[in-house]
Amino acid sequence: MRTLYVPGRQQAGGQSRLPGGECYVDRAARVSEICGRGLRVLHGAGTGDCGRSRRVPGWSYEGNTGPDHWADLSPDFTACRIGSQQTPIDLLNAQKAEVSIEIDYRPLPLRLANNGHTIQAAAADGGAVSIDGTGYDLAQFHFHHPSEHTLDGVAFDMELHLVHKSGAGGLAVVGVFMKEGSHNSALDAVFNCMPLNAGGEVLAVERFDPAVLLPKSRTGFRYTGSLTTPPCSEGLVWTVFQDPIEVSREQIRRFALLFPNNARPTQRKSDRGLAEAR
Repeated sequence: MRTLYVPGRQQAGGQSRLPGGECYVDRAARVSEICGRGLRVLHGAGTGDCGRSRRVPGWSYEGNTGPDHWADLSPDFTACRIGSQQTPIDLLNAQKAEVSIEIDYRPLPLRLANNGHTIQAAAADGGAVSIDGTGYDLAQFHFHHPSEHTLDGVAFDMELHLVHKSGAGGLAVVGVFMKEGSHNSALDAVFNCMPLNAGGEVLAVERFDPAVLLPKSRTGFRYTGSLTTPPCSEGLVWTVFQDPIEVSREQIRRFALLFPNNARPTQRKSDRGLAEAR
């Protein structure tokens, strides 16, 4: 068993560090066991049982507070039931159209948070995308297990969402499928440093390039959709790449220990057009 720096001890620069340079953590964090790793990590929440993170009050992905009941939980969530542009959807039969995406990401400190629903990384100053001539700054990215979108009815092991915001307040999300395959060392900073409990935060590494999250091919799908979590607000520009990136079975397992299922089921496509994006 390896044990991390006890809070209050510091390295140069006032930060604690995992052995081997695996991740940096906030000094005010507490120490707790992460399941199945034989390694202690620091996080801001109290200790909890291994296997699944504690849920924050409100909505969830199961039971009486799950997706079928989101609209019943708050008047602000009514779009989750009556909306006509809901996400996710099954991606099939895209039409060729004049749509484009240009991506210009840059390295940033990787700060991970467990918000009780997923692992999310704050990504301000991480670059931007240009979608059909409109610029959107990267704001955050997070993960779902299994994938929320499906491709011709088939789900992937996980899905990554990179959320962007324009100067006018519009949102654009880039979705990336993740499938079991080779170990993805570029994502070790994520999978090795995830906070165990809701409310936990960790500065995983001081330099992380969001571009490593993207597949080589930029062919994908474009449509108008919504947030996949309450309040399910609509009018978002969605681009989902067709080709997945690979992560190992162990990397998927680590995330699934915390979030066995944090994916909203697919929604009605209605009359929305699905365009082929490049």
